[in-house]
Amino acid sequence: METGNLLIDAQTAFARQRRRRRLHRVCAWLRRSPQASRLAALEDALGAAPPSNRRRAGLHAIPLESIVGTAEPAKARVFDSRFRVPESSRRRWERLWMASRKGAALPPISVFRLGEQHFVDDGHHRVSVAQSQGMVAIDAEVTELAA
Repeated sequence: METGNLLIDAQTAFARQRRRRRLHRVCAWLRRSPQASRLAALEDALGAAPPSNRRRAGLHAIPLESIVGTAEPAKARVFDSRFRVPESSRRRWERLWMASRKGAALPPISVFRLGEQHFVDDGHHRVSVAQSQGMVAIDAEVTELAA
């Protein structure tokens, strides 16, 4: 339910995301699978061998459901598996949420494509906001990785 006041709506949306993050962590803990609540890391998906071939594929609209992880190990510890942010990101997240609601064009994110999956290099907060707003796709600069 929206109030019409962008700041209040952004704060409400952020609070909703925080509650969902806590619930997800508790459920993962109860299932004894705490790793299920963590964001996947590209280096784990690649294994020991780094990709031998990179190719810039350009700007594409990619489905949000294909974004499964991050290329930055530090972000894997900060964001959960659904790109929900910690409390420390409140101001940034709310600013992006309000800008998106106003219709501002947010810069495309940057991702690595590995098969049909995408790993975020830049734009973690934009992915979080897009998911919270129920978007289906997001613009991304794609770099394809091949073995």
